[in-house]
Amino acid sequence: MCKVSLGLSVALAVTLAALAGEAAAQGDQSTGLAKKLANPVASLISVPFQYNYDDSYGPNEKGSKSQLNIQPGIPLSLSSDWNLITRTIVPVIFLDDIPTPGNSDSGLGDTTASQFFSPKAPASGGWIWGVGPVELIPTATKSTLGAEKWGLGPTAVVLKQKGPWTYGALANHIWSVAGDDDRPDISQTFMQPFLAYITRTSTTFTLNTESTYDWKAENWSVPINALVSQLLKLGPVPIQLSLGARYWMESPDNAAEGWGLRAQLTLLFPR
Repeated sequence: MCKVSLGLSVALAVTLAALAGEAAAQGDQSTGLAKKLANPVASLISVPFQYNYDDSYGPNEKGSKSQLNIQPGIPLSLSSDWNLITRTIVPVIFLDDIPTPGNSDSGLGDTTASQFFSPKAPASGGWIWGVGPVELIPTATKSTLGAEKWGLGPTAVVLKQKGPWTYGALANHIWSVAGDDDRPDISQTFMQPFLAYITRTSTTFTLNTESTYDWKAENWSVPINALVSQLLKLGPVPIQLSLGARYWMESPDNAAEGWGLRAQLTLLFPR
C-alpha cells in the first residue's frame, strides 16, 4: 500500500479516536443524523468525498489505482407524500502502472447519476424504499478512464431501520445506449447489500459489498467493505469521517486483488 494511503489512514484513525468523545455529547439529535446517513434515500443533503485505494493490478500485479468519488446526494420534495432523491458519483482516477508497467494516467472517469422516487413515510412494516432511473454519462477525460458509452437502466433500494440497526440493499442495471461504436457494449448489474450498526455516540459500523456482474465479459467484481464512521462537528457544520478496509473476494483477470483502503469525509447540510 502506498505511503500516501498509509499516512491518510493513520491520520484519520487518530482523528476518529481523538474526537469520538465529542459525538457522545450531541445526544439523540446526532444519532438521528447518523441514521439518516445510513439511509440512501433520506431527506438529507450530503456531499461525501470517498477515497479508494487498490493494488495488484496487471499481469505482474504491480499496478495500483486511487479513486476519489465525489458523491452529492440532494433530496427534492415533490409533494406531501413523495421525495425525489438524486445521487451522483463523479470519480477522479489515478492509475499507476496500469494497464502495463510504466503506464500511468489520471483524470475524470465516467459519471453515474441515479434518481430515486421515494415515499416520505415508511411503508407497512417500517420498510423504506425508492425506485427510479440510473444513467451512465461519458465524462471521462481520457479513453483509459472510461467506457466512452452512454448508459441507462433502472435502480432501486429497500431498507429497514430498527433500533440501532439499518439493513437493506441497493441495486441497478445499466445497458449502453449510445457512444463510440469501437468500444465494447455495456450490460452490468450492480448489487450492494448493506448492514450498519449505530451506537449512542453516533459511531457507525458498516459492512457491505459492492458487487458488479458484467454480462458481456461474464465475470464478477466482488469487494467486501468494512467501515467505521464517526459523526462530528467542524464548527457549526456536521461532518462524518469514515475509515475502513476492503477485500476482493472475486475480480476479473488483471484487476484488483487482496486488500484495499477506503476513507471518506462527508459534509452534511441538515434541514
